Amino acid sequence: MTASPRSYPPTSPTTVAFLGLGVMGHPMAGHLARAGHRVTVSNRTAAKAQSWVQEYGGRAAATPREAAAGASVVFACVGNDDDLRSVVLGADGAFAGMDAGAVFVDHTTASAAVARELHGAACAQGLHFVDAPVSGGQAGAVNGALTVMCGGDAQPFEAIKPVALAFAKAVTLIGPSGAGQLAKMVNQTCIAGLLQGLAEGIAFGQRAGLDMKLVLEVIGKGAAQSWQMDNRGATMIEDRFDFGFAVDWMRKDLGLVLDEARRNGAKLPVTALVDQFYADVQALGGRRWDTSSLIKRLR
Repeated sequence: MTASPRSYPPTSPTTVAFLGLGVMGHPMAGHLARAGHRVTVSNRTAAKAQSWVQEYGGRAAATPREAAAGASVVFACVGNDDDLRSVVLGADGAFAGMDAGAVFVDHTTASAAVARELHGAACAQGLHFVDAPVSGGQAGAVNGALTVMCGGDAQPFEAIKPVALAFAKAVTLIGPSGAGQLAKMVNQTCIAGLLQGLAEGIAFGQRAGLDMKLVLEVIGKGAAQSWQMDNRGATMIEDRFDFGFAVDWMRKDLGLVLDEARRNGAKLPVTALVDQFYADVQALGGRRWDTSSLIKRLR
């Protein structure tokens, strides 16, 4: 999970905190340190924070509140809505330690509702909150090449954008609070349908006796080309799935999408179907397999 070397856009060193050092947060925080920012980290498992400090320098804090003290920007990347509330709210939460005017940037894929809730709580305390889910997966985090879709107010967004570019190739304000999470739902919806189509195409070609690596090389130069085809096609052919974005995580994300669709009336029949296909993959023992493992159902 070590952050890969890259060049960083010039920006003034900033005092920041990073909460959550999982497969995404660990390298994202590493890029912030390598870009010259003063980084304090905190993690539910303290040993992970200490290990990060040994690798990148900076400082480890026992609680989100301690990590956030004195930071202009507090980044977080945790598991879900409840995890997010646990690091933000309460006596030991980040909001309790942040100075007036500081910005909390949440990279968790969470609900739009919790983004709006915490944006309101931040404003009531003289703080700022930006929901900023990311796309690009573990590889994007390691390479500092994520795309970040943000919801919130323009002024705090502009303040955090140059800092976040340490681990991103694009940081974009989509709209008001919650809009970043809604954009991530669009992202996951598109990926789900695309992966199912790719899985069916590869399975069909293999059953037909085609050299599928050659086929993907050819059709990848035409209208069927996609990031998933370029980055997952070969490993799907090889039946390798012990890497990447886990099926469990994708089902969590699709659950958020389907919940929001029930609220806003959007019709997502293919997304709902693919979510059930992922349930089949989980039943096959593939909870931690990459999302491209949809093809396992077809073999």
